[in-house]
Amino acid sequence: MIERGTAECWLTDMDGVLVHEGQALPGAAEFLQRLVEKERRFLVLTNNSIFTPRDLAARLVRSGLEVPEESIWTSALATADFLASQLPGGSAYVIGEAGLTTALHEAGYTMTDTAPDYVVLGETRTYSFESITRAIRLIDAGARFIATNPDVTGPSPEGPLPATGSVAAMITRATGAEPYFVGKPNPMMFRSAMNRIEAHSESTMMVGDRMDTDVVAGIEAGLDTILVLTGSTRATDVSRFPFRPGRVCDSIADVLELV
Repeated sequence: MIERGTAECWLTDMDGVLVHEGQALPGAAEFLQRLVEKERRFLVLTNNSIFTPRDLAARLVRSGLEVPEESIWTSALATADFLASQLPGGSAYVIGEAGLTTALHEAGYTMTDTAPDYVVLGETRTYSFESITRAIRLIDAGARFIATNPDVTGPSPEGPLPATGSVAAMITRATGAEPYFVGKPNPMMFRSAMNRIEAHSESTMMVGDRMDTDVVAGIEAGLDTILVLTGSTRATDVSRFPFRPGRVCDSIADVLELV
């Protein structure tokens, strides 16, 4: 294992690391305060493309966590950043909510259902057969297929809901077109986040709760990684993967001393 110096910049997942079902996890508030006190540049990351950073900042406040909206990086923002670099001023047919449409508008994109450059699929609680059908026809007509993240289900009080990855699979079966997923585990999401805070891989730490998204993407982006066991991955799961995090901690409370 490569030994690194003190991390100057931090990327941390949100759900399963800082919060769980709308409640702050033990040590999360202290961890964020320590980052501020030590003047560490940081971003809180999420694959959820439904909400804008302002929305998420307000939701975190209700959980007891103070995170400025400029310190939140979503798969919607990463997707907008990617598309703006690929085709500045392009157009897109979007299936998604305010987090995605706002990010694309701010990146200079036009929303249209007439000959768009891209079909962009994000998260929404109200996927409609009509919008999915329109997406399929536009992709068949030549639009390129982009999706914010590959998560196949999302949480709800009643149980799992179909998410972006599931709907993307439906569109792929109908068109034969595979989407390009921008969010985790694509390391591009981390690289775009690092560009935002002017971070370098050799001095940046990634904290996540999933081996198959957070840790693998962090490793592929050249970052040091910490797995916390308050989310999806259990301690017994780690050995099943062909890669290892830099450290495994019980919770974000155990990461305080590393900041």
